[in-house]
Amino acid sequence: MMSKFTLRAASIFGLLMVLMVSAYSQTSQLTGRVTTRGGEAVQGATVRVLGSQSAASTDQAGAYSINSIATGNRSVSVEIVGFETMTKSISIAAGANNLDFQLTESSSELEEVVIIGYGSQRKDQLTGSVTAIGSKDFQSGVITTPEQLIQGKAAGVQITSSGGRPGSGSTVRIRAGASLNASNDPLYVIDGVPFSPTVVSGTASPMSLINPNDIESFTVLKDANATAIYGSRASNGVVLITTKKGASGAPRINFSTVNSLSTISKYYDVMSADSLRSYVNTYGTPAQIARLGEANTDWQKEIYRTSFTTDNNLSIAGAYKGVPYRASVGYLNQQGVLLRDVMDRTSASLSVTPKFFDKSLKVDVNLKGSLQNAMFANDGAIGAAMVFDPTQPVYQENAYGNYFEYMQGDVPHPLAPRNPVAMLQLKDDNSKVARSFGNVQLDYSMPFVSGLRANLNLGYDVSRGKGNVFVPAFAALENSTQGLQTRYMNDYTNLVGEFYLNYNKHFSNINGHLDATAGYGYYDYKTLTRNYDRLRADGSVLTEPVFPRDIQQNRLISYFGRATYTANEKYILSGTLRADGSSRYSPENRWGFFPSAGVTWRVNKESFLEDVATLSKLNLRLSYGVTGQQDGIANYSYLPNYYISVNEAQYQFSDEFYRTYTPIAYDSDLRWESTATYNAGIDFGILGDRIDGSVDIYRKKTSDLLSTIPIPIGTNFSNFLLTNVGNMENTGVEFNLNAIPVRRDDFSWNVNFNFTYNTNKVTNLTAVPDPNYFVEVGGITGGTGQNVQAHVVGHTPFTYRLQQQVYDADGRPLEGVYADLNGDGVGNDADRKLFGSPLPRYLLGFSTGIDYKNWTFSTVLRANLGQRIYDNIGSNLGIKTNVLSPIGIINNAPNNITNSNFATNRALSDFYLHDGSFLRMDNISVGYNFQDALGQGRNIRVSGNVQNVFVLSGYHGIDPEVQKGIDNNLYPRPRTFVLGVNLDF
Repeated sequence: MMSKFTLRAASIFGLLMVLMVSAYSQTSQLTGRVTTRGGEAVQGATVRVLGSQSAASTDQAGAYSINSIATGNRSVSVEIVGFETMTKSISIAAGANNLDFQLTESSSELEEVVIIGYGSQRKDQLTGSVTAIGSKDFQSGVITTPEQLIQGKAAGVQITSSGGRPGSGSTVRIRAGASLNASNDPLYVIDGVPFSPTVVSGTASPMSLINPNDIESFTVLKDANATAIYGSRASNGVVLITTKKGASGAPRINFSTVNSLSTISKYYDVMSADSLRSYVNTYGTPAQIARLGEANTDWQKEIYRTSFTTDNNLSIAGAYKGVPYRASVGYLNQQGVLLRDVMDRTSASLSVTPKFFDKSLKVDVNLKGSLQNAMFANDGAIGAAMVFDPTQPVYQENAYGNYFEYMQGDVPHPLAPRNPVAMLQLKDDNSKVARSFGNVQLDYSMPFVSGLRANLNLGYDVSRGKGNVFVPAFAALENSTQGLQTRYMNDYTNLVGEFYLNYNKHFSNINGHLDATAGYGYYDYKTLTRNYDRLRADGSVLTEPVFPRDIQQNRLISYFGRATYTANEKYILSGTLRADGSSRYSPENRWGFFPSAGVTWRVNKESFLEDVATLSKLNLRLSYGVTGQQDGIANYSYLPNYYISVNEAQYQFSDEFYRTYTPIAYDSDLRWESTATYNAGIDFGILGDRIDGSVDIYRKKTSDLLSTIPIPIGTNFSNFLLTNVGNMENTGVEFNLNAIPVRRDDFSWNVNFNFTYNTNKVTNLTAVPDPNYFVEVGGITGGTGQNVQAHVVGHTPFTYRLQQQVYDADGRPLEGVYADLNGDGVGNDADRKLFGSPLPRYLLGFSTGIDYKNWTFSTVLRANLGQRIYDNIGSNLGIKTNVLSPIGIINNAPNNITNSNFATNRALSDFYLHDGSFLRMDNISVGYNFQDALGQGRNIRVSGNVQNVFVLSGYHGIDPEVQKGIDNNLYPRPRTFVLGVNLDF
């Protein structure tokens, strides 16, 4: 007989089984698909049933499935980086349920949250002048260095490429720079690691060792309130580069290939062979006429070619056991339009971003490396091709490689130009460069103090550049030394250690928010240069190095802090202080202090504007700060130094010659250059930010500029000393406007326009007032010791200083006749006048993009206005004594030589100064997306692109975009035709 206890237990068990079956019968399955508004599958999105632990990730087709969901009303959300988070409500019934999502691309997380120094901040709460540029806004086409991605994209940022050489970089100026003799380059920080500014031997640009395809975004910090957190390296602005990271979800593979052909878009207009014969027959003597040849050689076409470039990149990104990762490899092979010019780069990157301890510890590991091989063409052939006699042939049987050369007796004429083709074919200049950089960053949220986290960043940047040059003994190029062999090797090491604490807390009782950071940084820079013997082609020694090894090292120690307080979400106050101690300076001047403060008023949050629905944003900003400068300054300039003589000042003892040491002028009180910046700005948004933009007005005052001053004769030093005596001011206005005129499901159109006005002037150059003092700069070719620019108080740096040409009644220049500006009756060097600047007064950028169904179209235009260009090619070659050379040869000259008809060098005449304003279309592109071409969620994108489409300018030279304003044998920027294919799995 069953006991009562047994019966009761059986009843309870039966009741539990009934309840369990009942509960199970009330659970259901939820499936669906997540796509873009255009119907493209979204892979790796997280779909979550709110209020439960139920979640799933979408697969390659954008599909998801969540099981065992309790019935009833539920809210389901979808989130993924790059799209707006979407939440939907659904009544879950027993069995199968379906819920699809169409996500809207976010105006991007980048536009909502901006990366700043040592942290991030909401864009609408910034107090400084900051511009953020995401990958969707990058320049397209063949991009070999990162800065080319944002050319023309940011107000106040001028990016001028160094020319068309493979891997060549650009000169980047943010608000026109702030120095005369130190560096004017901005500080680059990649994933938290300051990128070493050192020029790596063996590469056209250190930036070419970074693969642009790995970059996700740029943030440009422009005013001192934004940059002061970087202290002594921030006077010229800061560029923060964030690379691509992995995301949760299934692996996603991307392969892209970009292939292009580049051609010369414009040749320099020199005389043809027939034109030169006519000129020599008109102005030459019988002996000179007899030197003309019978060939018709276009030397520029002989040295240039149509070049091919291929850039291939493969990446895989996803999450493994919940750990996001991204790995990529890239291969670039770029030919130059100049014969034998080629560069190839192999790169790899790895990013891993795991989280531990219930996501309180975030680890960010970034590793990147590249190997670059280059063959540098002899770019001296560019100038030689413009001057070499086109009536002579390329080849002639002789002992010098069978290339025609001008001879003096039995040897090549030592003063004549060399055969341009021979210069290219008989000189091997090869290099190999390896670079690796990366960091490990640990970010830990303290469990015992809400809002407190600690961040440790350990980074490195190491590189080695080595190369060799060989010229055979029979080459006329190095005939006097019977050929040449040289080699070099440099090692660079940059180590970074940073630690900071961040406290981020909202105080609901007073509706206030505090974001405070305090930290410490240690930076070590070291360069090792190996100097080798200079050899003849047969290996015999020409010269020995003074020192076989040269080690340069400097260290920087920093303490920094920043606090930002927001009251009522309307009033924002920020302050920054950084203290830097550098080994570049004496112990008395080693430490510099760089403070800043800023305030923002979010006017549209006030009650009197709450009902203005069309106004989505209106912020007023005001800031002030001080930053410093140490890059470009020698390591030991405050100590007494000596240089060893090479060919001069040697003393003979018996049969030996001994070099002497000569003291170098030094300033033991050398200190930081410092720049104080005032900035006022307005940020606005209309119609839900369909139209948004900003206006900034700034003034920069740089003091303690490094400049050279004369010192008394008899001090046993050189006559000039580099010291802190200069002051300079920059004033400018920046305007940026973004608009979306059309935004529909299958058609959208976006427009960006930016405008910059900048003017700067030197306000002091001497330790004691001297209104007549100036510093000559701007050396030119064709006039020994001649300079055409100067730093002058009250004027822009690098202002042209020339003689004012006098013209006859027909408008032709009178040779050697210049305006008498000082009234002494003679027009001479004492009458030289200041004639404007090579720096543009106005910068304009325009970008637009159209998306129609699967089609995309975009273009970028830029304009520089108000600058002047000095035509050094014309001043050097466009004279009779160049064509009818007194050394007994015939040279070529610009086609417009008769415009001046100068007989001798008149390089200081303003006849050679021209307006350098231009409008350039950087690129125009069209693309088409083949959705699901390789299966659901597997797409193909094909694009075509033309770079350097056209340039509109009144300047007659090859290109009006010239660094430093002196046009002298620029490696031409080619026109490039690009075809790209992108496979997304």
